[in-house]
Amino acid sequence: MSEATVVRYEVSGGIATLTLDSPANRNALSRALVSQLLERLRAAGADAGVRAVVLAATGPAFCAGADLSELTEQSVSRAPALLAELLHTLVTLPQPVVAKVAGQVRAGGIGIVGACDVALVAEPVRFAFTEARLGLTPAVISLTTLPHLTSRAASRYFLTGELFDAAEAARIGLITAAVPEASLEDAVEKVLEAFRASSPQGLRETKRLVNAGLRARLEAGGDEMVALSSRLFGSDEAREGMLAFLERRPPAWATLSTPTDSRRP
Repeated sequence: MSEATVVRYEVSGGIATLTLDSPANRNALSRALVSQLLERLRAAGADAGVRAVVLAATGPAFCAGADLSELTEQSVSRAPALLAELLHTLVTLPQPVVAKVAGQVRAGGIGIVGACDVALVAEPVRFAFTEARLGLTPAVISLTTLPHLTSRAASRYFLTGELFDAAEAARIGLITAAVPEASLEDAVEKVLEAFRASSPQGLRETKRLVNAGLRARLEAGGDEMVALSSRLFGSDEAREGMLAFLERRPPAWATLSTPTDSRRP
C-alpha cells in the first residue's frame, strides 16, 4: 500500500507551493510529513522554472511540532536529525521560501518558520515553544530561531512555554509581519510579485548572502543540538512529559500555584 500524501506539491506561475496536509494530527512532524517535505523541497530546488517556494498548511494548525505518538526508542535519535536536515534544506534552498501561516504553530513548527526567508502570519495565529514543559529544550530549532529573537524574548518564551500572538512574534523578530487574516493571501502575493521581478541569479545569490549566518549555525552546531535533543527525548522526565501530554494530564513535576503568603516576618 502506498504512503498517504501529507505534503501536496503544485507549481504555477513560477511558484512552487508546498502544503502540509495532515490536519488530523495538526500537521505534526511525523516521519511521513518530514520525508515528503524534504523530497518536495529538493524537487523545487532542482527546478530551474521555480522562482520561489511557498510553504502553507491545511487545517487549524500550521505545524504542531514533533509527532509525539510516533516517538519510540528507535526513533528518538532519528527525529532530531531529520528536523535538522529539514531546516538546513530550507535555509540552503536556492530559491527564497515564504511561510504562509494561517494556523497555530508550536515547537518544531516554529523552527520551520524561522528557517523560511519571509514569514507572513495571520493575526489570530499563536505560537509557543512548549519544549521545557515536556522535559525538553528547543535544541535543534534554536539554530533557526535564536538569531531572529531578542535575547530577552528568547529567555522568556523558551523558558515559560507561554503562548504569544502574531503581533508579538513580529515585535520580537520571529516573523516578518502579522497581517489581518483576510489579507494574508494578498500579502503573500505582493512578496511573490517582487520575486518574479527579480532575476533568478539575484535571488539565489542574495539568499546565500543573507542566510550565511544561519547556514553557519546549522553546520557548526547541528550535531551538538541533535545530540542534546536525542539525549533529552530519551530521558525519564521527557518520557513522563510526553506521556502526560498524550494522556491530557499534568506531568508529575507540575505543581499548582498557591496564594502568596502576605504575612510579614
